[in-house]
Amino acid sequence: MSVVTKRILSCLACVALIIFCIWGSTYVAKHEGHQYDGSAEGFAGTISVSVYVEGDTITDITYQTEGETPSIGGSAIQALRKKILKTQNTQIDVVSGATYSSKGFLTAVDAALAEAGVVADGSHISDSATEDYELTTDVVVVGGGGAGMTAAITIAESGKSVIIIEKSDILGGNTSRASSGMNACETHYEAEQGVEDSVELFIEDTMKSGKEINDPDLVRTLAENTSAAIDWLDEENAPLSGPLGTMGGLSAKRTHRPTDAEGNVTSVGNYLVSALGVRLDELGVEIITGTAVDKVIMEDGKACGVTGVGTYGENVTVHAGAVVIATGGFGGNMDRIVELRPDLEGYISTNVATATGDAIDFLGEIGADFVDLEQIQLHPTVIPTDGALVGEALRGDGAILVNREGVRFTNETGTRDAVSAAEVAQTGGNVWLIANQEMYEGSAVIKKLDKSGYLVTGETLEELAAAMEFDQAATEALLETVETWSGYVASGVDADFSRDIGTPLTDLSSGPYYAVNVGPGIHHCMGGVKINTEAQVISTDGNPIPGLYACGEVTGGIHGANRLGGNAVADIVVFGRIAGENAAKYCEN
Repeated sequence: MSVVTKRILSCLACVALIIFCIWGSTYVAKHEGHQYDGSAEGFAGTISVSVYVEGDTITDITYQTEGETPSIGGSAIQALRKKILKTQNTQIDVVSGATYSSKGFLTAVDAALAEAGVVADGSHISDSATEDYELTTDVVVVGGGGAGMTAAITIAESGKSVIIIEKSDILGGNTSRASSGMNACETHYEAEQGVEDSVELFIEDTMKSGKEINDPDLVRTLAENTSAAIDWLDEENAPLSGPLGTMGGLSAKRTHRPTDAEGNVTSVGNYLVSALGVRLDELGVEIITGTAVDKVIMEDGKACGVTGVGTYGENVTVHAGAVVIATGGFGGNMDRIVELRPDLEGYISTNVATATGDAIDFLGEIGADFVDLEQIQLHPTVIPTDGALVGEALRGDGAILVNREGVRFTNETGTRDAVSAAEVAQTGGNVWLIANQEMYEGSAVIKKLDKSGYLVTGETLEELAAAMEFDQAATEALLETVETWSGYVASGVDADFSRDIGTPLTDLSSGPYYAVNVGPGIHHCMGGVKINTEAQVISTDGNPIPGLYACGEVTGGIHGANRLGGNAVADIVVFGRIAGENAAKYCEN
């Protein structure tokens, strides 16, 4: 080796040492204290953490995850990290909607702290001051459910900056609980699967279900844009490419559904929230969670930002060229529900706890108009103990409903209001949904119900009846009911309730059998803030409020007196895109 070469290598080594020292000092400065590591299983893989401790104080937590979706598990972990550092306490509640990710992260942190010999119960600190902050962006989207996520992606793809503010610690809202699918007409999937459908038929079904009080212009806008919305989801790597299903009140198999990695039909909500969350992450959209918006900033009659309050009382202000409201409905606010509909007192709700209708208050303060607020929907297949939703598409695939006497009592694929009313009239006000192995094999929804402990099972109908605690008379009635139903499937005619049988996955003539106890629950708020076909919020004087847009369940007028199953997801994607496109364009003026 030449002298020159040795000198070059010596110089490079010195440079490397200097860089290492600089990096090392930066690392130590950022992570003051001693490092302790821990790991645990999360939702879809291992969560590994490094906890930095100075004395009894946790100074920082870093983590690596496998398989955690940015918008769900990732957001939950970020929120928990912030809470632990703020409170110096790991005995905190898991984030609803991200239970496995939350438990995995907290377990990993506790494992690291056990190694450090530190008890993090918050006993050695006092409350510290919060810090207010202000941000500026082109468009601020209030609400991170399906509509808000869609709007934000649309805005970001147009080249505009966007910030999402979400009240919960994670994105998703009620969309994460959507189970069955998205209605759309004249799509390439319908053509590929031989389904005849049309915009006019979509409109007819929607208006009929809504008792004709829907806004016809909004309904037409919805119907005419569903095919393009399906194409957009394809482009966003969120294809609803599974076998088409049907829901109560539909005249065609237009319910588009996703499948999981094994090819099973799966719940549309978590699927879309996960896929759209990944897209938001790719686009670098800024997301502020744990912050409840309480005011739309108005200047010269135009919406130009929002204010809100964070988890620890910090005041948050976002200045923007336009505002999109996508805060969802108020189905999680029983006081508001009962005020509008005293007859619904005592019903369980399928809604997330953050669906409290805050926008009704802060939009009302700036003169926004509202429509159909008293139109609140019951979903007929809700688990009475905790409000978990049993997807309507299961009935479309061939499941039946029987009462405690073992007898069918209604057209299972009727509209939600009709089926719910029929259930209320039965003994005890709740009933049983019955499926079999043929449905189980292809349904991630049923498998999830089984994993969660909601199902009772039986190799035969007699065993199933015993599991449902039927007496002898009800057991004999159940045997006769299923035999009769199997005959109806064979003939294609339901002589009892005129159910459109179509081509179900099963005739229920063979087991094993599965059943889940269900009843009506508060599900969807059809009413909300008034918008036009451009998703502009309308004031009480009948004019659009400049710079203010809304989409999703926070709006009213689309669904009338009763929403069709599958139309909510259509609503959030179609009007989320419209709101996003128009808000982005408004910023250019």
